[in-house]
Amino acid sequence: QVQLVESGGGLVQAGGSLRLSCAASGRTFNIYAQAWFRQAPGKEREFVAAISVSGGTTTHLDSVKGRFTISRDNAKNTVYLQMNSLKPEDTALYYCAASLRPILRGVVFSDSAYDYWGQGTQVTVSS
Repeated sequence: QVQLVESGGGLVQAGGSLRLSCAASGRTFNIYAQAWFRQAPGKEREFVAAISVSGGTTTHLDSVKGRFTISRDNAKNTVYLQMNSLKPEDTALYYCAASLRPILRGVVFSDSAYDYWGQGTQVTVSS
């Protein structure tokens, strides 16, 4: 059993920054990878970034590459998403997800690859 709790969302102006956190509890040693997804009103859930627990390998959505950075503090069982140069189109509910098994390339972008989800934290970017 794994529980995920996101925090750090809020309202910022375009060009500003936010740092999201995802604290994991429970059987955290079973986690192979974690990811951030987002969902804007009227749109489907979208992959943002993922990170492997053991090696720290990361992948990011092209539209956020260079602006967003996913990282993990294994000692704290916490994943972060540092978001810089925020744009209005980044406005969404951001979800943290965890996988209990290795994720193959091409599957990392799919929400079906993840077993546990947090409740989400809202990010709103004003123009």
